Amino acid sequence: MQRKIKLLIVEDEPAIRTGLTDVFVYHGYDVEATGDGKAGLQKALSGQFDLILLDVMLPGMNGFEICDEIRKRDREQPVIMLTAKTRDEDIIQGLKLGADDYVAKPFSVAQLVLRVEAVLRRSRVGLEFASHIRLPGGIEIDTQNLSGLRDGEALTFTRREMDVLQYLAANSSRPVPREELLARIWGYARHLDIETRTVDIHIAKLRRKIEADPKAPEHLVTVRGAGYRLLTEA
Repeated sequence: MQRKIKLLIVEDEPAIRTGLTDVFVYHGYDVEATGDGKAGLQKALSGQFDLILLDVMLPGMNGFEICDEIRKRDREQPVIMLTAKTRDEDIIQGLKLGADDYVAKPFSVAQLVLRVEAVLRRSRVGLEFASHIRLPGGIEIDTQNLSGLRDGEALTFTRREMDVLQYLAANSSRPVPREELLARIWGYARHLDIETRTVDIHIAKLRRKIEADPKAPEHLVTVRGAGYRLLTEA
């Protein structure tokens, strides 16, 4: 018998917590849920869960703090943040801490299920790409160790940031549309009209790391009307 996918829901609003639990149990998941931040962190660090749904506003410890602690222990653990905060600054903070995606409240339960499935699908499929990426100007990126070097400065990347870099590097001869990145990196079906700025935010984060001037990128460029292109060293 196939093992059920284990899901942890950390959400302090009882009605939402119960509703999400019922939905994911209905979809065949093995679900645990808690409304307390500290209890959520303890469960999350047990390593028992295939994915964690993490609210931002929690008693005892907020979702940003929990995500940060998870990433200190496990850089691969899939995490989706649930947040009523929709400002770019809040979204960027969650993704910067290593969340795989965010879903703003109020959300469509059907869309949340799709996003969970997409993150799980992506987390199970490793991309077979080069172990190193070289960019003009002597920038070296070690894809396996999620690290790099620019002007003598050490760089670190999240798994999702590296996935984006690897895919762009493998397709460096052309601009890659954001819809293609959503489909190939995050696993979203191309025909779904899903509103998310995840790609744009990840591109901005990568530019802050690999570009001398993120506002005038020379390596990770935007091709108007076509997508993003990574200019690698020949």
